[in-house]
Amino acid sequence: MKKIVSALLLTISVLTINAQEKDPVLLKIGGKDVKLSEFNAIFNKNNSKEKVTDEAVQEYLDLYIKFKLKVREAEDLGYDTLPKFKNELRGYRKQLAQPYLTDKEVTEGLIKEAYNRMNKDVRASHVLIALDAGASPSDTLAAYNKALQARKRILGGEDFAKVAKALSSDPSAQKNGGDLGYFSAMHMVYPFETAAYTTKIGDVSKPTRTRFGYHVIKVVDKRPARGTIKVAHIMVKADRKLTGEAAAVPKQKIDEIYGKLTKDGQEFAVLAKQFSDDKGSARRGGELPEFNAGKMVEEFENAAFGLEKDGEFSKPIQTDFGWHIIKRLSMKELGSYEELYNVIKAKVSRDSRSNKSKEALLKKIKEDNGFVENIKERNDFYKLISKEDYIKGSFKAEKVSKYNKLMYGFYAKDGDKFEYTQTDFANYLENTKYKSGTKNQNLNIQTEINNIYSKILESKAIEFKNSRLAKTSKEFRLLMQEYRDGILLFDLTDEKVWSKAVKDTSGLDSYYDENKGKYMWGERAEATIYVCNDESIAKNVAKILKKKKKKGYDNAAILKMVNTESQLALKIEEGKYAKGDNEDVDKATWTKGSTSTLKKDKSVVIIEIKNVLVAEPKQLSEIKGLITSDYQNHLEEVWVKELRAKYTVEVDKEVLKLVK
Repeated sequence: MKKIVSALLLTISVLTINAQEKDPVLLKIGGKDVKLSEFNAIFNKNNSKEKVTDEAVQEYLDLYIKFKLKVREAEDLGYDTLPKFKNELRGYRKQLAQPYLTDKEVTEGLIKEAYNRMNKDVRASHVLIALDAGASPSDTLAAYNKALQARKRILGGEDFAKVAKALSSDPSAQKNGGDLGYFSAMHMVYPFETAAYTTKIGDVSKPTRTRFGYHVIKVVDKRPARGTIKVAHIMVKADRKLTGEAAAVPKQKIDEIYGKLTKDGQEFAVLAKQFSDDKGSARRGGELPEFNAGKMVEEFENAAFGLEKDGEFSKPIQTDFGWHIIKRLSMKELGSYEELYNVIKAKVSRDSRSNKSKEALLKKIKEDNGFVENIKERNDFYKLISKEDYIKGSFKAEKVSKYNKLMYGFYAKDGDKFEYTQTDFANYLENTKYKSGTKNQNLNIQTEINNIYSKILESKAIEFKNSRLAKTSKEFRLLMQEYRDGILLFDLTDEKVWSKAVKDTSGLDSYYDENKGKYMWGERAEATIYVCNDESIAKNVAKILKKKKKKGYDNAAILKMVNTESQLALKIEEGKYAKGDNEDVDKATWTKGSTSTLKKDKSVVIIEIKNVLVAEPKQLSEIKGLITSDYQNHLEEVWVKELRAKYTVEVDKEVLKLVK
């Protein structure tokens, strides 16, 4: 007997050692273990180097210890017990679980299919025979036959629009004869899209079922997708609500710019730099990031894609942002699969086509978890609940209490299980409120029970898999740990560092006083810049500037005197400029009271130097953001030092060698 006990103890010890060796403890923070797998996962996610070096591991370990010290402190302070934390973590878990609750292979196929379809736009017309999703078999057959008749009439030579107006349940058919115009993938419900993309031009599809009913679809045309375009623009700000002179001024300005392009042949980029109110793009000659369909407001997008060749520019067009002249720079086909992958993936997850992935997932859950189903127990309910009781919501589970057999169950190999009985189903039916999507008399109770049963089965299967993710997926378990720690760290760091730096004004003032020598302005010029459209305007401005001080002219008065015939004649800017801030000011003579004149393209720039400011510390109000950021770094350094003194950190050097 003693030998048997000794052998058992030895076996248990060996198993324990092997288990520990698979995922040993890398470090302890205040007595709490951190496993090697956890560190490995985060290190590899953040390590950009191909080769893992001792220096890289040690550098990241130091950062990770700081991270874990803060998490340890948050746990000691009970942050992980707060309702706010629990709710936020629950939300993150829901998001993280989604990729694990679909069939990846099917999902990848759907993404590829959608991308391939996005290369073409389809123009189609349809006849809709409306049918509720829960319709009875007889109603379904009647609608299908009606759709077949519509198709037969069209194939027999009748005008499609005429048939659509006569039979279609789509109200718009009375105006458009069923014509839906051009559309691309992801714009229609999936079965409709599939029928449209798989039907040849000129052909009429067989009746296609969607949640709206049966469709008979005629494909009129297919064209290449619009692709991606790169443009430049000149913009003059204007509110569409403006009227009278206020609306006329920006319109006059954009028309004058357009005249300089068409009549005077001036360079688009030069005019954009000089006159565009979109400052970000003006510096680049009006150039905007490339975009595809749906990225810009409709008027802008249509005008851009309407340009037929590179270098061509549009007439002035108006959007909610103002007036634009658009120049086409380049055009390319639809983005690559890799570029669009994440966007398409997100759309697929929200689209009805994701049902294909759910069906494949349900099949896999059944296969992996010893699924058992007794379909006869479902069919019992065909007689146990009447159509009338279901519609009225008067069904009571207690009336069928003797029906308590197993309907289905999931039995995982590790012992986890879930069972669903007739009692569970009866309780669900009692608490289900019928939502009338069709006329009550059209409801088929057998179809309704089958649909409800299928939805519950799918839901419970996914719930069972979801509840076991931490057991079945190491990747998910480590991600959850990372998110949990991240939320704890964020909340505590906000209290100790970020918000504190903002609220602690006296501490911020003291930090600034102690360190203001690090924040210095170099020599700066206080200047006014007059950008004149041509030399004659510049001469006029120069005369006015000589009288400026004596007459007391301000910028508004000068603009009014000069811009009598054109809003483009003179533009004025002023401010304080360090070397490198403005190329025109850099070229000016930096002497108080001096005036410099520069010729630039066809314009003339006059720079008045009102004052030259010597090097001095920047005021706290001028660099509030920078000082606050540096003060936050200071607070964090002090805090981490306190945490190191509070919690013992132990690193297993041998385990550290296993990092890979």
